[in-house]
Amino acid sequence: MTASKYKRVLLKLSGEALMGDDAFGINRQTIARMVEEIVDVARLGVELAIVIGGGNIFRGVAPGAQGMDRATADYMGMMATIMNALALQDALKRSSVDARVQSALNIDQVVEPYIRPKALRYLEEGKVVIFAAGTGNPFFTTDTAAALRGAEIGAEIVLKATKVDGIYTADPKKDPTATRYSRISFDEAINRRLEVMDATAFALCRDQKLPIKVFSITKHGALGRAVMGEDEGTLVHV
Repeated sequence: MTASKYKRVLLKLSGEALMGDDAFGINRQTIARMVEEIVDVARLGVELAIVIGGGNIFRGVAPGAQGMDRATADYMGMMATIMNALALQDALKRSSVDARVQSALNIDQVVEPYIRPKALRYLEEGKVVIFAAGTGNPFFTTDTAAALRGAEIGAEIVLKATKVDGIYTADPKKDPTATRYSRISFDEAINRRLEVMDATAFALCRDQKLPIKVFSITKHGALGRAVMGEDEGTLVHV
């Protein structure tokens, strides 16, 4: 990699992406591979912030959460994202990358609270900033948190890392004739009810003119190619 198209990006990592082939939890080999790609991007001089989900950890307690009050379950999910954020921070530090975790929930003994000016300063200093606990509110997904934090920090693009290499005309696992969109507008993505991101996140990014790139984190080098603006995944634009 020689040059990046974007100076500041927001990477949205799903908790499920950390599982690898495991049923739930964190697969160490998977997170180590992801960290290698994050390190490569950071060394390009890209200011990188990350919003991480918690579905991999919360999935392990999902049977016990059935029938639970939605707000309570959402707060449990937020705490799962903090666990993932700490694991990612530790893996980055082991690779000599300085990382900071900021949480929308106050757990001062464990992580810093989210403070926008401090997050911006960390990014300018070349640190990776990991945003945990979503928006801090129930009923809002970590996709919405990614759109919100991306807008707040002035990111040039939101990189949505999934296990699928973009947005398709149909589910590629069920329909072998499905084709990948190279580009698609926010309005079309919302009207087609594409479920790669929730409608609130799409609408917020559309209103802020903040593009989204959907790509597969399981493809080697895909993150770097997305940062350099290559034809990787699907670009969702105004």
